[in-house]
Amino acid sequence: MENLASIKDALAQARKIVIKIGSNTLAKADGTQNTDFMRDFARQCSNLIKNGKQVVVVSSGAQVSGVSTLKEWARKKDVHFRQALCAIGQVELMSQWRKAFGEFGLHIGQLLFTKDDFEDSHRSLNIRNTLFTLVDEGAVPVINENDSIATDEFSIGDNDNLSALTAILWSADLLILFSDIDGIYTDNPKTNPAAELIETVPDIAALRKSITIGGTNSFGTGGIETKIQAAEKTVVYGIPMLLANGGRENILDQLVEGSAKGTLFLAE
Repeated sequence: MENLASIKDALAQARKIVIKIGSNTLAKADGTQNTDFMRDFARQCSNLIKNGKQVVVVSSGAQVSGVSTLKEWARKKDVHFRQALCAIGQVELMSQWRKAFGEFGLHIGQLLFTKDDFEDSHRSLNIRNTLFTLVDEGAVPVINENDSIATDEFSIGDNDNLSALTAILWSADLLILFSDIDGIYTDNPKTNPAAELIETVPDIAALRKSITIGGTNSFGTGGIETKIQAAEKTVVYGIPMLLANGGRENILDQLVEGSAKGTLFLAE
């Protein structure tokens, strides 16, 4: 990529884009699935594809979808119940993504991974080939961690890092992480109104020294730390990463137009 002056430049120059949707973006306030968001996001992805872009989606939300389907399991904390809930929810999640993208004439393909898949050279080559085939044929890959079988030993742990691994494997031009905040701030903007948005990050090590990193939020497994980890992975491969608020209306369209803000991590 040429030198990037703005988010608009990053999107204009990128042809292959990985977009990660976090659980908080996919969930309504009551914790159930936000199907209106999914449809509108699919519309915006369709616009990108019509303009010559290729899109891979990394979608959290299996557990959110499971809770939407089986509300009586929502409070069960046992790991086997949580993994069973993800197994049920993953089916519902993909069904809703299929409906959403189908409205715009797009097919989706499901891919579920564990950490082991990226560490095995034969499997990772197969993943890469499948991704290329799907996008070359006009389909949209929708990726998630295989939460129903992943254990601590084989778990990536969060979809921020999963999306970074996917971007690297696919040789993407840009990784976009959609969360419930506008980007990286000097402090937590929800508790400190004086916190300032950092719009460009040329040096991640310097960023770490200058900000306060909080914990995770209610539905997601990540937080600011995992987003910075994802950026650390991609920028060394020449892939810039953008963090933006997925809950804002028409956020993808606005980023393309240059009318929305976020935090852009510049590639090395």
